[in-house]
Amino acid sequence: MIKKTPKVSVLTPIYNTNPVHLKNMIESILKQTFTDFEFLILNDSPDNKRIEKIVLKYAERDNRIKYAKNKKNMGITYSRNKLIKMSKGEYLAIFDHDDISIQKRLEKEVNYLDNHPYVGVVSGWLQYFEESNKLHKTPEQDTDIKIWLTEDCYIAHTAAMIRKSVLTENNIEYEEYYSPAEDYRLWARLMDVTHFYNFQEALVNYRWFASNTTNKQAQKMAFAHDCVQLEICDKHPFMRKLCKSAEYRGNSTTRFRLRLFNFIPLLKVKNNKVYLFECLPIFKIKIF
Repeated sequence: MIKKTPKVSVLTPIYNTNPVHLKNMIESILKQTFTDFEFLILNDSPDNKRIEKIVLKYAERDNRIKYAKNKKNMGITYSRNKLIKMSKGEYLAIFDHDDISIQKRLEKEVNYLDNHPYVGVVSGWLQYFEESNKLHKTPEQDTDIKIWLTEDCYIAHTAAMIRKSVLTENNIEYEEYYSPAEDYRLWARLMDVTHFYNFQEALVNYRWFASNTTNKQAQKMAFAHDCVQLEICDKHPFMRKLCKSAEYRGNSTTRFRLRLFNFIPLLKVKNNKVYLFECLPIFKIKIF
């Protein structure tokens, strides 16, 4: 019998992960309503036998889990690229080692990508927990996402699902130079080759605490972030100018959107203005 290729590969690098957090993360994937996936877990702390034992115990119960480990600590960028090379799925679900996916996360993202073949990346909001209860919101549509990418990383990486062919056909992977902002750099490169979409709801509960990677590497993160941002702004000056405009930032509600063939941006009505190609203001209208 020919073994069926999974639709989705869930990619999770782990590194000295808190055992309780690790169990919560794994269980949130195994409880997904969408079940056609492989769950690739790569251990970048190979001497940590405790977390290895936890993963292997889950793998004994569920053969969708595929465990591997680096011979030595190689870092997050190397590990993410290795997971992509290991993957067999059509779609890649990115997931960090201490977060929790809502039960319908994979189902929602797969359905969207199946029905929108021009979209290469789909994500959603993050609901922070632990030391913060903030709801991290991001813009919905492709043009708005790309405009806001000139300022910051407005696609939640740990909630993202990527069409694998977009990466392979364009020879795009994570880049070590930009770590730990390797996700922001990835979106910057994908801006020119595909469309983005963000669900307007939380897809992942994001564990926020003082010792997580984002906080521990704040200075390095800031430098890498600024490098990516400068490159995006240099390449897309009009988008940056629009993002900085008070009128655009003051009202992000789109009232109407028209696209050719359902994906080529044509017209958008926003903040009482009509935009050509969804970003070039052409005239004002009065809305009662």
